[in-house]
Amino acid sequence: MLMTELLVLLAAYIIGATPFGYFAGRLKGIDIREHGSGNIGATNVLRTLGKSVGIPVFVLDVLKGAIPVIIAQQLFPESDMIAVLAALGAILGHTFTFWLRFKGGKGVATSGGAILALVPLALLGGLIAWLAVFYSTRYVALASIVAAVAIPVVVGIQALIWQTTGFSLLIFSVIVGALVIWRHRSNITRLMDGTEHKFTRTKKN
Repeated sequence: MLMTELLVLLAAYIIGATPFGYFAGRLKGIDIREHGSGNIGATNVLRTLGKSVGIPVFVLDVLKGAIPVIIAQQLFPESDMIAVLAALGAILGHTFTFWLRFKGGKGVATSGGAILALVPLALLGGLIAWLAVFYSTRYVALASIVAAVAIPVVVGIQALIWQTTGFSLLIFSVIVGALVIWRHRSNITRLMDGTEHKFTRTKKN
């Protein structure tokens, strides 16, 4: 069983590690890490290269979080833990991709995809929080941080009220929320200093 779990974790990591944002930038003749925030995630791609590139990258980043979980759920329907490991592997792959010397994105879209497959209601709560903060402040980082806090709260409430969420899913949501917040530590510093940039697009299609 341990070998199975390790293989699932490794396979999910490899899928999650595919840096679609970086590859999209290369197809457009740029290194996305040298533009905007320097991040390979969908937000920076959208800001730098526009919707025609940013939206597909966002969808692909979501899918690489969801697909490993769905596969794990189909192969091991009796085990929440294996699905959680698949989700964690995909997120770690995106955040620490071997393609780019273990420097990747901040994990928001990929985490969203994994949580969509695991606990859809929690993702809905996080999405509502994200939209409310983003449209009131235009800070993507702040919206992502608030969503990272909201999701484990929703998972916990769901577990208490309906008793449909396993303890492993609650622990997973807390770990992922903490990871997303940690990956935004430079943004937190800029938010506190008042130097964080609000979302704007630097290139029009």
